[in-house]
Amino acid sequence: MPAVNAPPTHAELRRAEALDIARRLRAAGHEALLCGGAVRDRLMGRTPSDFDIATSATPEEGAALFPEAVKVGAQFGVLVLPREHGDVELASFRADGLYVDGRHPTGVVYSDPPTDAQRRDFTVNGLFEDPETGEIRDYVGGLPDLRRRLVRAIGDAAARFREDHLRVLRAVRFALQLGFALEPATAAAVRDAAQLVRTVSAERIRDELVKILKHGRGRGLRLLHDHGLLQVVLPAIDAMRGVTQPPGFHPEGDVFVHTCLVLDQVRLPAERAGDAEAEQDLLLAALLHDVAKPPTRTVDPDGRIRFNGHDKQGVGQAAEILQVLRFPRRTIERVGALIEAHIQIASTPRMRPNRLRRFLAQEDIDLHLALHAADCAASHGGLEILEFCRAQLAAYAEEPILPPPLLGGRDLLALGYQPGPRIGAILRWVQDEQLEGRLHDRDAAVRRVREEYPHADASDE
Repeated sequence: MPAVNAPPTHAELRRAEALDIARRLRAAGHEALLCGGAVRDRLMGRTPSDFDIATSATPEEGAALFPEAVKVGAQFGVLVLPREHGDVELASFRADGLYVDGRHPTGVVYSDPPTDAQRRDFTVNGLFEDPETGEIRDYVGGLPDLRRRLVRAIGDAAARFREDHLRVLRAVRFALQLGFALEPATAAAVRDAAQLVRTVSAERIRDELVKILKHGRGRGLRLLHDHGLLQVVLPAIDAMRGVTQPPGFHPEGDVFVHTCLVLDQVRLPAERAGDAEAEQDLLLAALLHDVAKPPTRTVDPDGRIRFNGHDKQGVGQAAEILQVLRFPRRTIERVGALIEAHIQIASTPRMRPNRLRRFLAQEDIDLHLALHAADCAASHGGLEILEFCRAQLAAYAEEPILPPPLLGGRDLLALGYQPGPRIGAILRWVQDEQLEGRLHDRDAAVRRVREEYPHADASDE
């Protein structure tokens, strides 16, 4: 049988769209080169996530050729071209003017590829590719640094970081994302410029931190600390260093060491593969699950170390951190739920059936178990609780963990009960009795409610 050609991948379709844009620019007499991450990733054998084009066309010429262009940064020579499989950024070759705000140049001068390469951040991001021939143009030493697996600032590292303060964090992020080392002079410049990150917007810091967690896990925290950045962007995590724990439960070391190891052990459940939001929230919960241990630490007269209430206090402390970083409410609530339950889960074998079933029926129970598995693997190593919960979930595989309620609010109103908090309390009691196996049908539930919650204004039937 003839071989069947596999359909093109999403990345191949995106590259084809970018190449079509480059051809149209060249047909109009402009130079057009692929640049940045798309070139770097192809050379590393990775699937590019973005496709950018650098061109001799000015923004006005680009917009005339592509009327659909979105002018997201036309004053800096940048257009975005929407395409079916992903946007393509089109940027004019340029030299940047002075940076006065730690983010944007005061102006730009249109230039050529060698000049344009010099204004970029790191050598491995400063490569160009001829879209027709595949020839690589390297004006900044990016190819040798790719071979050496180094993240090196282009030119004077201190100057690059003064231009855009976010580059300080991006240096660490790229080292983690690519699995490279920071070139020594660049690493020293990161340490010297760490305080500049305080001027960066919370949203930009948030986005880099999420990438650092996804690509680096515990190593990301260690690199941030080693380069003076952890106390700037996550002071509550830096405060975990040196906070000792009970060695019987935590032979691995202090709270910071434990948190790094938990991040290293986190595994997104297989059924969540590709769910970037779930991965982000699970990593944030791992990062912050013990954030309240430093302020709650006490030592008994016999030397026993305790962290009473660190789970509940951690919910509020984590919410404050995530709010400062401008995370959405749904993320803050989900991470808070994971933090609050990370101690409760240890009590599941001793829970009454009604409480256990409610615990197992909560939203994101798979993420709760994933956090617990990482927490245990990073400390004492015991997995008995995890196995118990999984066995209980398997036992309910053929039926709802929480069966349909026997009574609802309307039923109680029809029985003459008045609206108010008492309605909720009665319904919870009915569900408890149902989950404990003492109520099985609606008629029995009505009878028991009248017995347990009598009132003068109930209607007669």
